[in-house]
Amino acid sequence: MPATPLRQSRLVLAAAAALAFLAGCGTVDGASRRITDAITPYKIEIVQGNFVSREQVEALQKGMSPEQVRQILGTPLVTSLFHGERWDYIFTLKRKGLEPQQRRLTVFFQNGAMDRVEGDTMPSESEFVATLDKRNKAGKVPRLEASEEELRRFDAARKPAPAEPAAASAPAAPANYPPLESSR
Repeated sequence: MPATPLRQSRLVLAAAAALAFLAGCGTVDGASRRITDAITPYKIEIVQGNFVSREQVEALQKGMSPEQVRQILGTPLVTSLFHGERWDYIFTLKRKGLEPQQRRLTVFFQNGAMDRVEGDTMPSESEFVATLDKRNKAGKVPRLEASEEELRRFDAARKPAPAEPAAASAPAAPANYPPLESSR
C-alpha cells in the first residue's frame, strides 16, 4: 500500500516529536534535579524518651526511694525484669539536617534505695531550649515567664463585658406550653 501524503506527514511529525522528546531528556534531567533539590518533603522532628536536665540529675540524692526518683525524673523508658534495680532513661531527638542527639542516664538501686547514677552529661533546661528554637540566636533563650503587669493585663482582657440590663418591654416566657398532640 503506497504511503499517502497525509500518512507521511503524520509519520514525520511523530518522528520529530520523538526526537524532540529524546533531545530534551538531557536538559530535563538537569532541571528536574534542581527542582527536586529545591523541593524536599517535610520531615518531622522525632522526640523519644524522657528529657532529663542537669537540674534534675543534681536533685537526686543517694538513698532516695524509687518513688522519689520517679517524682524527679519521671517514669523510666526502660526497666527490666532481669535488672530490677536498674532504670534506664534514654532521650533521642532527630531533626532534619542535624545529627541525631541521644542521651542516656542509668539509675542504680540497692536494697530499695538509690545507690548511684551513671550516664551522659545532661544539658541544663536553658541550654536544651536554646537548641530547639531555630529562630533565636544561639545561646539566647526566650523568656518563659510573665511579669505581674503582664498577668494583670491578661486577666483584664479575659474578663467578660458587663451584662446589659434586660429590656423591660420584652414579653415574659410562657410558664406552660401547649400540648404537642391534640387531646380528643
